[in-house]
Amino acid sequence: MSAKGLDHDSINENVKRAQYAVRGELYLRASELQKEGKKIIFTNVGNPHALGQRPLTFPRQVVALCQAPFLLDDPNVGLLFPADAIARAKHYLSLTSGAGLGAYSDSRGIPGVRKEVAEFIQRRDGYPTDPELIYLTDGASKGILVPVPQYPLYSAAISLYGGSFVPYYLEETANWGLDIDNLRQSVAQARSKGITVRAMVIINPGNPTGQCLSEANLKEIIRFCHQENLVLLGDEVYQQNIYQDERPFLSSRKVLMDMGQPISKELQLISFHTVSKGYWGECGQRGGYFEMTNIPPETVDEIYKVASISLSPNIAGQIFVGLMVTPPRPGDISYEGFVRESKGILESLRRRAQLMTDGFNSCRNVACNFTEGAMYSFPQIRLPPKAIEAAKKAGKVPDVFYCLKLLEATGISTVPGSGFGQKEGVFHMRTTILPAEEEMPEIMGSFKKFNDEFMEQYDDHRGYSRM
Repeated sequence: MSAKGLDHDSINENVKRAQYAVRGELYLRASELQKEGKKIIFTNVGNPHALGQRPLTFPRQVVALCQAPFLLDDPNVGLLFPADAIARAKHYLSLTSGAGLGAYSDSRGIPGVRKEVAEFIQRRDGYPTDPELIYLTDGASKGILVPVPQYPLYSAAISLYGGSFVPYYLEETANWGLDIDNLRQSVAQARSKGITVRAMVIINPGNPTGQCLSEANLKEIIRFCHQENLVLLGDEVYQQNIYQDERPFLSSRKVLMDMGQPISKELQLISFHTVSKGYWGECGQRGGYFEMTNIPPETVDEIYKVASISLSPNIAGQIFVGLMVTPPRPGDISYEGFVRESKGILESLRRRAQLMTDGFNSCRNVACNFTEGAMYSFPQIRLPPKAIEAAKKAGKVPDVFYCLKLLEATGISTVPGSGFGQKEGVFHMRTTILPAEEEMPEIMGSFKKFNDEFMEQYDDHRGYSRM
């Protein structure tokens, strides 16, 4: 009997090869345990509202009015919504030409919102940008250089589209810094295998590693991409999540423009941002944008064609992007409340980053760099040989074995470092810093108890000590 179209043997091999560890084996096991009644703390994914973060009031008020525009006709609307939220809702509804949130927009996104994004980028970087080179998006056979550890969205997407994943390794002992010599070696090795390397991804601040790139490092990366004729893909979705003062966020575009010609007119750059992260945490709204710099007009036309296949990004997500880049201003009725909520979230995240780093570093055979930005910790777990052997007997990768044991014992759902990439023989796990601040001491205490008992069980006490 011949195979049917959607039998497993018939589907595209690229689909089978694609892996996404953030919602992989550990997540599925955690979901099973949750169904059995066990309390699970889902720290495997950067999903702030799912872990108790309250949504910002002002943007939700605006979108609520946009979703239910008949409320604007109610004479009592001013009793429930502040005047600036009412005004902004009317503004965004006017940008839809009266069609509201139920109609398609331009495939690139609402022109008025793209103009607001362009103005935001100019305020941030000090250089003008063209709204026609900004596309609003639902969220964010060639070789692409990707940092290791990396966010597995990149490896999965590359596999799905038949491309080649070309890793370059970040140096953990240098706070996950980037080594240009390692980059050159990665490109040379890929080319020796016949791979045409097209682009390089940077994640700044880093996911899962949490580091913030310095201006000097960004300049090195830009020069390297210029010399090698690579497109630079700047994943900058955590640009609002900064937990130290030494290295503020600098966009790739600003550093590129500051470097001047000819490089500022020649390097091809695409940068990304989203409402899912920062102090907004609006993951479910699926709002984001990408901006193109020095991309030829003919290529922009092709990108527009591809975007048109999906007809339109979701309209509510587009409005959230507009609100993110044009938040309440001093003097607005909602300004003080918006600042208070935003500052409270970011200050709490900074404290949680420190609590988690300190907690991991107090544990036996665990070492963790401080989370400078983003919303993750990526501690190294120094697994004893007996634990590695036990993992092999169980048919598991060692860090998967460790994380499954952690999940079963504590309900803490993490992601093994192998899902992000790591050096041979080195093991990590990724966890978000998003659990509620008041719950963090208990969570870290639970982790420490599990870890130290695990190490006691498997450590033969020869050559292993507290790190």
